[in-house]
Amino acid sequence: MTSGTMTTLTASDGHKLDAYVVRPKGKPKGGLVILQEIFGLNSHMKHVGEEYAEAGYLCVVPAMFDRIEKNLIIGYTEFQAGRDAVGKLTEPQILADLAAATKAAAEGGPVIHMGYCWGGAIAYMAACKVDGVAAAVAYYGTRIIQYCETMLPRVPVQYHFGLLDRSIPQDAITKIKAAHPVGQFWSYEDADHGFTCNERPTYNAEAKALAKSRTLAFLDDVIS
Repeated sequence: MTSGTMTTLTASDGHKLDAYVVRPKGKPKGGLVILQEIFGLNSHMKHVGEEYAEAGYLCVVPAMFDRIEKNLIIGYTEFQAGRDAVGKLTEPQILADLAAATKAAAEGGPVIHMGYCWGGAIAYMAACKVDGVAAAVAYYGTRIIQYCETMLPRVPVQYHFGLLDRSIPQDAITKIKAAHPVGQFWSYEDADHGFTCNERPTYNAEAKALAKSRTLAFLDDVIS
């Protein structure tokens, strides 16, 4: 699988953040900003970038916790530490870093933001507020339920939810659908939160493969 390199991005407020960049072997189909869970830019998030670079995308995986602490990686069982880290970031800071990642990914063509958990929610935020974003893919973005009360996407968004995920119950999914009825929604009956991550006990290989196929089809539609 194609490996990437670390680089430094500069946000509009002067903040410098690391990013893992993976280039496809041929001409990129487009640019993909891959947004981390509440656990930081860890090995799994780098692997996601490598996986989608294999599918033809220039992938940029920004270290969204760099404003708090460089190289901050939080363990998969340390949920409160992850939530605390997210709570230290302001919306303007997040948007500035998303914009910097968008600029870097634009080298590959139209830019899509794709995120997981917290990353899924800020991918939604990017679809609402970041210029230069062509679309977004949100995997089990818990905080979307809060964001959809005050912001709505300006571009297409694809959503993926596990129906065993207690952090996003069915009524929350219904509320998001009501706020953004033109979104593309997919649910997976036997999938829990984090079902695409093979480093977590909730990993569901079958649901992950189906979700990935749907994601790639959505990306193709956006850039075609």
